[in-house]
Amino acid sequence: MTNTQSFDAAMRAFAPALPLAVGLSGGADSTALLLACARRWPGQVQAIHVHHGLQAAADGFEQHCVRLCRELQVPLSVQRLDARPTPGQSPEDAARQARYKAFEAVALDGKAQVAIKSIALAQHADDQVETVLLALSRGAGVAGLAAMPACWERAGLQWHRPLLRVSAADVRHWLREQGQAWVEDPTNTDERFTRNRIRVQLMPVLEAAFPAFRATFARSASHAAQAAELLEELARDDALAVGLPPQIAPLQRLGRARQANVLRHWLRVDHQTTPAAAQLAELLDQIQACTTRGHRIHIKVGRGYVVRSGSKLDWYNP
Repeated sequence: MTNTQSFDAAMRAFAPALPLAVGLSGGADSTALLLACARRWPGQVQAIHVHHGLQAAADGFEQHCVRLCRELQVPLSVQRLDARPTPGQSPEDAARQARYKAFEAVALDGKAQVAIKSIALAQHADDQVETVLLALSRGAGVAGLAAMPACWERAGLQWHRPLLRVSAADVRHWLREQGQAWVEDPTNTDERFTRNRIRVQLMPVLEAAFPAFRATFARSASHAAQAAELLEELARDDALAVGLPPQIAPLQRLGRARQANVLRHWLRVDHQTTPAAAQLAELLDQIQACTTRGHRIHIKVGRGYVVRSGSKLDWYNP
């Protein structure tokens, strides 16, 4: 495919439920996505811009978004928020979580004239590669290696990433052909951020050594997503057998890998926490050693503690 064909093909394949909201940062990727959507579904698209208030350039992003939406005759909702991280939270995660909440607030606003059914985000193939590499650097399991899904449901909304198979270069080439300007985030070149180091230092090397790396990484992420889905199905089945919170005796009858899988499921679903690998390994060892009535379990796991409570496990956050 030529530079613009991959973008055009991705947009032709994109079939969201309408009306649609597009997350608009003002950068090249979201500018291209909004422009393409507004042309394809006139009157059915609106934009949501999140002003994080974290850098001086943020006002310039907002001004670009206002001008663009005025030109496209697309309604724009600007959400201003405090995206400063909490203790122990990364700035990137804090900003991401704040964006999702802002998008949902706009889409689910009962006073809005039009009920939004879908939200489109502009992450592309390079973003997916960065996410996979970050997951590998952190020793993630298959759920982490699955990286970003192309579509999913959250808060009663359909979410889409239609550009996940389109390279960053192709997005920009398409925009230049349209004669459309965008703004560059100055933090994108700050190599104190891991994603930026991957983009600046690793991506050119991968491009030279493995020209098809975007497609192959995407395929690996898809395989990991399938494996993660199977593990989740198995965890739900095992949860029916061991109970939630887990009963120790039936838990011990499972193999160690299935114990780990169902415990991750319990902690994530019931307590919104994720155990570190070392924490989970210690918990599994204690479960195996729990053969007497007096055996005590009290282990730091995620943001709280897993304890033994009679014949079962429990979790609390002090």
